[in-house]
Amino acid sequence: MKADQLTLAYLKKAEVRMEALHFFRDRGAYSDVVRDAQSVVELLLKAVLRAIGVEVPKIHDVGRILEANRDLLPAPIAVSILQIKKISKRLRKERELSFYGAEDFIPTEEYDLDDAEQAIQDAGFVLETVRAALLESQC
Repeated sequence: MKADQLTLAYLKKAEVRMEALHFFRDRGAYSDVVRDAQSVVELLLKAVLRAIGVEVPKIHDVGRILEANRDLLPAPIAVSILQIKKISKRLRKERELSFYGAEDFIPTEEYDLDDAEQAIQDAGFVLETVRAALLESQC
């Protein structure tokens, strides 16, 4: 695994967005937490794809692609790939609804503190796992 400048930039962007999740949560903007947690996870997983030399597709959930390339993944990610894939898939499903809503789904009314806390926990898990793998590769 080789982390180039763009890969490390993705990590930095994800770290900043992670901080923003707490800002949104503290202000009761729970749907924004869920939406931005998805972007944190997406950036991190695309950083991993870059680092292992796999072309980064223009889709939001790359969990299946990572799983298909499990043999190229560093240990911290490989051992958690099923959980990471599940997190990515769940947040991808929430991406549009949490941001735009629908006639029968008002995001500011549908998401609550529990949803926000779960999104923060999930994004934090992916962040710590990917950070460990990328920093390990820098040694």
